[in-house]
Amino acid sequence: MRISIVTIFPDFFPVPLSLGVVGRAIDGGSVSVDYHDVRDHGLGRHRQVDDTPYGGGAGMVMRVEPLDATLAPLADSYRVLLTPTGRRLDQVILDRLAALSHLTLVCGRYEGVDQRVIDHHIDEEISLGDFVLAGGEAAALVMIEGIVRLIPGVVGNPESTSHESFRSGLLEEPAYTKPAVYRGWEVPEVLKSGDHARIEEWRDGQRRQRTRTRRPDLWDRFVAEEEP
Repeated sequence: MRISIVTIFPDFFPVPLSLGVVGRAIDGGSVSVDYHDVRDHGLGRHRQVDDTPYGGGAGMVMRVEPLDATLAPLADSYRVLLTPTGRRLDQVILDRLAALSHLTLVCGRYEGVDQRVIDHHIDEEISLGDFVLAGGEAAALVMIEGIVRLIPGVVGNPESTSHESFRSGLLEEPAYTKPAVYRGWEVPEVLKSGDHARIEEWRDGQRRQRTRTRRPDLWDRFVAEEEP
């Protein structure tokens, strides 16, 4: 998979993308990442990429010309703009994007980008959630990690990505490992029983309880889908 990043801060990415699962995927050739600096097409001596909004208002808007010049050569890719006004990211979106051969992530900045860029160059707008960041770079890192771990062969045990929160519509159950007792804090007895049916029953109950108390929105959806 090829991931192209359009940004005014390309130096934001190399160190975090060299670490962990993503770093191993890049080193192993499962994914490649390339950077496209919007300032390379900036205007004038100062390589300007933003200007005041028509109609007035606070802040600055990313200009159409530098983004047009940056995105035009990436027209063969699926181009996603990271913006607070986009669709909220979820696992379904990550699954879909992970199946692409070439994905471009466009990191918005300032008060947004000129709408003409969106109209002519953007295939989808995505937001991390109902909050605002200074720019799309941090959101791009989140998306890259969420996508890369889904590429076949990247994660050692494929089952680890198929039995996670949101896969069944529920949050994951609590997890425990050795030692069985630490400072008097004990692992639930059922998990040490070896009775796989009882263990799965306990885990299912925990998933349901967690989802009902922590994410009532997910619980309501799950219950609605469960009903005949």
